[in-house]
Amino acid sequence: MGEDGDVVALPAREALGDVVRMVEAIIFASSEPVTEKMLLERLPVEVDLLPVLKLLQGEYRLRGVNLVKSGDGWAFRTASDLSFLMSRDQVKQKKLSRAALEVLAIIAYHQPVTRAEMEDIRGVETSKGTLDVLMETGWVKLRGRRRTPGRPVTYGTTDNFLDHFGLGEIRDLPGMDELRGAGLLSARLPSNFSVPMPSVRPDELLADEDPLTAGDIEELGLFMPKVEDDESN
Repeated sequence: MGEDGDVVALPAREALGDVVRMVEAIIFASSEPVTEKMLLERLPVEVDLLPVLKLLQGEYRLRGVNLVKSGDGWAFRTASDLSFLMSRDQVKQKKLSRAALEVLAIIAYHQPVTRAEMEDIRGVETSKGTLDVLMETGWVKLRGRRRTPGRPVTYGTTDNFLDHFGLGEIRDLPGMDELRGAGLLSARLPSNFSVPMPSVRPDELLADEDPLTAGDIEELGLFMPKVEDDESN
């Protein structure tokens, strides 16, 4: 920055290397994935970020940590083939029940989805406690309210879900062939069985969804979801 706070352009010869180092430092110092918008706000120069990020990603491709895209953000993560080295230091987490795992899978693949729709898919009632547990993990969130009678709440996944499971975006969820290959699907499935591929972005409401308001949250007896300051811009 200049003395008056103006953006100072780096010399062309040094610009790329310096910007790569700055981007690397910002992402490394952050405990959460850093969005490209956040990077642009912090950098003292105007730059096309994607080539910089791709260059940095290439430099870390064969290292012990990799630069990965997680939702709308970028983060450094332990290389997948070295994750076993970290297992001894991981805090043992409470295992999710089978019901919670089923509901999580339904939300991930069918979002936006209401509680009634989950129950229709599973064929059994979905308890509020199960949904509360999933929301406490930070993997599931309230999206909005469906524009249908009763205005039911819709659920979806979060960027924390993508980050935890190593997904760049929700469309990176495994398809039926991958699930079958991993032994997660029975060989005796109905011929008409299919696995939906979500195309919705977790942070974007559909045309049939209304955003949640403070009044909705109070009515539901829940806490107001954390909203970034710039989401309304």
